[in-house]
Amino acid sequence: MRATARASRHLVPTTWWGRVQWRVNEFAGASPSRFALTVFTTLILVFTLLFTLPVSSASSSTTPLADALFTAVSVICVTGLSTVDMAEHWSGFGHVIVYLGVQIGGIGVLTLASILGMVISRRLGLRAKLIAASDSNPLRAHAGPVAEGQAIRLGEIGSLLRTVALSAVIIELVVAFMIFPRMLAHGFSLYDSSLDSLYYSAMAFTNTGFTPNEAGLTPFATDYVFLTALMIGVIAGAIGFPVIYAVAQNLRRTSRRPFWTLHVKLTMVTFALLLVAGWILYLILEGGNPRTLEDDGPGNAVFQSLFMSVMARSGGFSVLDINHLHSSSLLVTDMLMFVGGGSASTAGGIKVTTLAVLFLAALAEARGVESMEAFRRRIPTDVLRVAVSVVLWGATIVAASTVTVLAITKDTLDHALFDVISAFATCGLSTGLTQHAPTPAVYVLAVTMFLGRVGTVTLAAALAQSQRGQYYQHPEERPIVG
Repeated sequence: MRATARASRHLVPTTWWGRVQWRVNEFAGASPSRFALTVFTTLILVFTLLFTLPVSSASSSTTPLADALFTAVSVICVTGLSTVDMAEHWSGFGHVIVYLGVQIGGIGVLTLASILGMVISRRLGLRAKLIAASDSNPLRAHAGPVAEGQAIRLGEIGSLLRTVALSAVIIELVVAFMIFPRMLAHGFSLYDSSLDSLYYSAMAFTNTGFTPNEAGLTPFATDYVFLTALMIGVIAGAIGFPVIYAVAQNLRRTSRRPFWTLHVKLTMVTFALLLVAGWILYLILEGGNPRTLEDDGPGNAVFQSLFMSVMARSGGFSVLDINHLHSSSLLVTDMLMFVGGGSASTAGGIKVTTLAVLFLAALAEARGVESMEAFRRRIPTDVLRVAVSVVLWGATIVAASTVTVLAITKDTLDHALFDVISAFATCGLSTGLTQHAPTPAVYVLAVTMFLGRVGTVTLAAALAQSQRGQYYQHPEERPIVG
């Protein structure tokens, strides 16, 4: 034991920079979840400082701390909510900070760090692979054995990170190329069209929803090519990097049958079902609303319903005024936002696979079978425990934040609940409550965004001291449930 301790001390670098790196590596390897929280918190503080600088605002004045902090959290957590007019308040430097922040937050701080490490060293060490694996699969945030059949295995992390980097660049460029000529057609200058198309593409792929121009999407309300490009970017970002990685892998398999993991199948099927369900519900609920869809004709109503269904998952863009939606449509949007997109994606929410696992558990219970199964694969019970924990903690955060915001703002329940779920699910849609909220409510919503982005599983794992082995079991007794 003493020999091991002496040997480990000899491994400590002698230079101060080497010791700092060694300590960081030790901390990151011991707890990737706490490392994630530390990195996110540090980035938020740095971006808060940048947003308070006079050079960041268009008026060359210091931005109030509450607005700077909220914007930093919204940018790093790729939410899209704001307490200031994002198009007018920030200077060119401020917009560059916003652009860089959503890229960092959208791809994922840990994934981005691993990409940079791989570029520098041309290989990933075991610790870097573990950190990237925990970012792509929340189950790896827990100590102990991880169930087989992971969406991304440890040996594939390097390929996943290359896919993440390439897909982010390629998808954003494709979306930008689709948007650029449409902006020129609407009278924007060549300079503005070039910059704004890149800005829009980044906000779509990262599921943030900020707009660089003062009028927002109003000039493009009936430009179906422009809006379709935004939908493509949002769906590509929300579907999840493991799904993009699986698609890329199958495209290379020219001589073999495509192979889809259970995670990919559940994500794609549940994602598509929710997308179609939201599309139909918006069309039914808002089809007779003169302030939203009724006066625009059936063709536009069908398209705008689809656009709203896509953006309600996590995109944050909106052509329709949220305040003009019926209460039933607001509730549908609440549910879609709470679910969000795919795991390891730029979207927020509890994730579509979490909903799928809960549905499969309920189906198995109704059928009287012991195990959950899907696509001829058995899902272990520890996945169900994680899914239940995610939903429970998510609902608890939303409930506590909603009650607090209601007490502070004295606004209506549907508006407060809508903006709180939008903050938790990092969606970005708003009834207008956030922009006019008092300072205490702004801080509450900022905390809600942070908790929603870092993930309830990661947060729970980071707060837990360690996993203890239990070598005994208490007598079993069944409570009455239901």
